[in-house]
Amino acid sequence: MSSLVQSVDWLAIAPPTVAAVVGLVVLVADLFLAESRKPLLGWIAVAGLAAAALMLLPLLDADRSTFCLVADTEVCSYTADRFTLVIQFLVLGGALLSALLSVTALKDSGKRLPEGEYWFLFLSSAAGAALLPASRDLATLVVALEVASLPAFALVGLRHGDRRSSEAALKFFLSSVTATAVSLLGISFVYAATGTLHLTRVAERIQDVDGQLATLAQTGVVLTLVGFAFKTAAVPFHFWVPDTYVGAPLPIAAYLSVIGKAVGFSGLVLVTVVALPSYADAWAPALAVLAALTMTVGNVGALRQQSTRAYSAVRLLAWSSVGQAGYLLVPIAAAGYSDDPEKSVGSTLAYALMYGAVNLGAFSVAALVGRAHRLNRVADYRGLYAASPLTALLMGFFLLCLAGLPPGVIGLFAKVTVFAAAVDAGLGWLAVVMAVNVVIALVYYLRWTALLFRATEGEPVRHRGPAPVTVAIALTAVLGVALSGAPQLVLRFTDTGLF
Repeated sequence: MSSLVQSVDWLAIAPPTVAAVVGLVVLVADLFLAESRKPLLGWIAVAGLAAAALMLLPLLDADRSTFCLVADTEVCSYTADRFTLVIQFLVLGGALLSALLSVTALKDSGKRLPEGEYWFLFLSSAAGAALLPASRDLATLVVALEVASLPAFALVGLRHGDRRSSEAALKFFLSSVTATAVSLLGISFVYAATGTLHLTRVAERIQDVDGQLATLAQTGVVLTLVGFAFKTAAVPFHFWVPDTYVGAPLPIAAYLSVIGKAVGFSGLVLVTVVALPSYADAWAPALAVLAALTMTVGNVGALRQQSTRAYSAVRLLAWSSVGQAGYLLVPIAAAGYSDDPEKSVGSTLAYALMYGAVNLGAFSVAALVGRAHRLNRVADYRGLYAASPLTALLMGFFLLCLAGLPPGVIGLFAKVTVFAAAVDAGLGWLAVVMAVNVVIALVYYLRWTALLFRATEGEPVRHRGPAPVTVAIALTAVLGVALSGAPQLVLRFTDTGLF
């Protein structure tokens, strides 16, 4: 009789494990630190996330798996391949930048945000988000998704005495719980039809489901995809995004805009391309329609934002993130039509890396401006160049990257990559819809960029950035400029190795 005891590849699981362990350390340390020493917790969290990100380096040239079946060691629950490492780099890097913004936000909050709880929840969510792309069975996938999501609800509503924060958390919670319930029902149907939860075995068995179970399997596929559409903020499941971003502490809005998307889209890729390739004729057209709807509604919503409305800067970034989600869906839909789905998935990862870097940069500048202008309106950015020339230039660069215009070459490169994925897959109509939406997005991105360099109506307000915010802006700027100088590095890095 073979032993059921397995050895664990600790190096493979190190990135999410380090984040989780540091979260527990912060929780325990919070009990013993005096109130005046609580800011130390933030720096412990930053150091922990940096250490977790560094643990990716030994895995770069490896393809490691652990928690495998005893009877078949090729079937595993955790795999650290190139796809996993790219998403984990995005998650942990994005969490590190959000943590730097959080250090200042907690200091400015006047004790309205409890530091121990904040950092424990933040690190727990980051650990779940880092676990998800490595998940290779449906049970681990759902557990990782919920570990990433549940602390995020609390983080959105953690600010004491803030009604907007509480309402935002409730909307986020209700939408996410609905998505989870629908996904679990779909996964249970898939399990009933195939008798397995491992993605590769689901892919093999779902093709040969008995006639009596075929309808059950089809229903399971549809429900699973609907659940992940909620998680990715795809239209019509996007309604929670603007209010949640406005009500959340700004670093958490930045975290959700990048890490939340990375979690949703990596889960969607694993479910569709890895577990359900035989159902591509069903999910590919559905995702193509969702992509067209999502990018259109998101960009039109951003275009309609009034610059003098309270929190319009954050609202515009929120609607913009919905539009960007539409672009991210395009290559996943294309993978269902393409002869080379790995290349299509690589296009999604390349776009996600570009979007993550420059969107976090834009949120970092918003955090800086928001310290002087609490309502954080787009109109508050007027004349930023006169007050802080370098900050204005960097904000303009981030917005042009998101728009896909030079000198934001990486943004243009990423959009061309996604556009090419649609054309190569024969989705010409979707490429046309994307082109129209890129033009719509140009309007509001350029309008905001132009505002940065207009003359102010009074004395320019100086924006003195605390060191953590300055470091976050500098890191995103360096990454954006470096990738604009050598955009081919992104595609080389995002060679997924999923197949």
